Amino acid sequence: MSTANPSPLWEPTDEVVAQAQVTKFQAWAAEEHGAPSDGGYAALHRWSVGELDTFWKAVTEWFDVRFPTPYARVLGDRSMPGAQWFPGATVNYAEHALRATETRADEPALLYVDETHEAVPVTWSDLRRQVGSLAAELRDLGVRPGDRVSGYLPNIPQAVVALLATAAVGGVWTSCAPDFGARSVLDRFQQVEPVVLFTVDGYRYGGKEHDRRDAVAELRRELPTLRAVVHIPLLGTGAPEGALEWSSLTSADVEPVYEEVPFDHPLWVLYSSGTTGLPKAIVQSQGGILVEHLKQLGLHCDLGPEDRFFWYTSTGWMMWNFLVSGLLTGTTIVLYDGSPGYPDTGAQWRIAERTGATLYGTSAAYVMACRKAGVHPSRDFDLARVRCVATTGSPLPPDGFRWLHDEVRDDLWIASVSGGTDVCSCFAGAVPTLPVYIGELQAPGLGTDLQSWDPSGKPLVDEVGELVVTNPMPSMPIRFWNDPDGSRYHDSYFDTYPGVWRHGDWITVTSRGSVVIHGRSDSTLNRQGVRMGSADIYEAVERLPEIRESLVIGVEQPDGGYWMPLFVHLAPGAVLDEALLGRIKRTIREQLSPRHVPDEVIEVPGVPHTLTGKRIEVPVKRLLQGTPMDRAVNIGSVDNVELLRFYEELARQRG
Repeated sequence: MSTANPSPLWEPTDEVVAQAQVTKFQAWAAEEHGAPSDGGYAALHRWSVGELDTFWKAVTEWFDVRFPTPYARVLGDRSMPGAQWFPGATVNYAEHALRATETRADEPALLYVDETHEAVPVTWSDLRRQVGSLAAELRDLGVRPGDRVSGYLPNIPQAVVALLATAAVGGVWTSCAPDFGARSVLDRFQQVEPVVLFTVDGYRYGGKEHDRRDAVAELRRELPTLRAVVHIPLLGTGAPEGALEWSSLTSADVEPVYEEVPFDHPLWVLYSSGTTGLPKAIVQSQGGILVEHLKQLGLHCDLGPEDRFFWYTSTGWMMWNFLVSGLLTGTTIVLYDGSPGYPDTGAQWRIAERTGATLYGTSAAYVMACRKAGVHPSRDFDLARVRCVATTGSPLPPDGFRWLHDEVRDDLWIASVSGGTDVCSCFAGAVPTLPVYIGELQAPGLGTDLQSWDPSGKPLVDEVGELVVTNPMPSMPIRFWNDPDGSRYHDSYFDTYPGVWRHGDWITVTSRGSVVIHGRSDSTLNRQGVRMGSADIYEAVERLPEIRESLVIGVEQPDGGYWMPLFVHLAPGAVLDEALLGRIKRTIREQLSPRHVPDEVIEVPGVPHTLTGKRIEVPVKRLLQGTPMDRAVNIGSVDNVELLRFYEELARQRG
């Protein structure tokens, strides 16, 4: 990694820096808590990780977190796993999410958009009324603190109401999107044994209606712990026998009653991609998510009551939970339920325009698809209100930064962010007061001691290493469900460096303090001791117009050899002839490294993904090493199982 200092692609103006919440927070924290008043973000970050207790105390005061029962101290136990945050305190996430009702009752809390791209508002007062009504009904159904409540729902207002009502009563929320098949949902929900299930009869995607009543019936049969099923007639069908109607549960005019729960009381269960074995059921706490998301959304994303926050996501991805937390900062959140590219590739830009989004979040893959499709956002849409475009899901390639800068606005704040379902937050990414460099995340997050380590645990600068976090974050899992001795949790993050979180990504922390993500370290390409993330290969190869998508795997072989095939899914009409083969290899040799030119380039019918859209690298690697399909991958977590059979057959042919 070069230590040269390139020119930034974007720099905030003096006015932007002065008005940013993080600047105001730093000045206040300097006065009240001894934070450094000079040195900008870098100094604030050093203080935030060096004085962890004081920093998080300051966050709760700055955002006026309400503790009905006060805490004894900020951090009772620092050890990881098992850190104890704000012991003794009680809190309620839903109370904080609905606080803006007090000052902005008639303004929109939610803007709901479907594939017609027309925005339908839900006011703060109506949102609170529905949450109050549903919370009372959940209590009448016998839902008590700690009971699990599940949603098989698209990204619709009812999902937000159900989550907040569950949190209000101290229940534990968990959700899957309705494009998940019944088996995949059961792999998740059966682990946590929900007592209530919210469902739709179907959903609309890509201009078509998708009936899910058979899947719902299967969920009801296979979840014996259910006491109630709530029917939301998105496609207009009647409630199945024995189900309750959504409208009857949300029609009362009732003030919400918020259960005071301990700070570490479970808020929700999220699921890892679960590419092998059952998905990990990750439990995060009411208090941990509350303070982490206030910090992330209020200070890093700079969101407040004047903002509109749109992130393209589904209820099966942690970004949906993160989006809902925009309510904590009094921000109007935009819920889009539909295909990201319907009726055309520019769909998400049209939604950003029509909702007046100020922060628009999407995937790196969508940005690159727009670039490839010749979309011109600034020419075709009025994006004057968009001040930040954020991306996640995979590293945003340098060409993606340039395209956003050239095609949206040259004074656009581009925030590539990286975190994980595991913490439902970002390790590194958006900082409104720092410059943006092409291909780089701006900085590690406040309170997050993010480092790059070599195999012996030595910190690296300007070199590729493992992404580690050396101090606890409040939103780290309090546990995994059905992991009584904590062994699965420990083995997931703490087996490499005892007491230090290893996330499984290769990163570079630059001498400027910025961060580069190179891809998953468990599928990293290691040729002759030179390591490279798969994302670097994809970024180079997929610039070629003939390549629709690619998958690169490094396979350690029994004889000590190393086979590195590159699988390519070609664009319509393209042919993998000698000329294209030559261009692929030359591109990698010249742009990346001669050592990482693939041993073979193999045309494939498609690249398999998890249901949340990530390329499946490690299971394909296992298949190529001869692992049987049922042990190499959790079938229910894959978007197209037939594609995997291609790789299984290839492994068989190779012997």
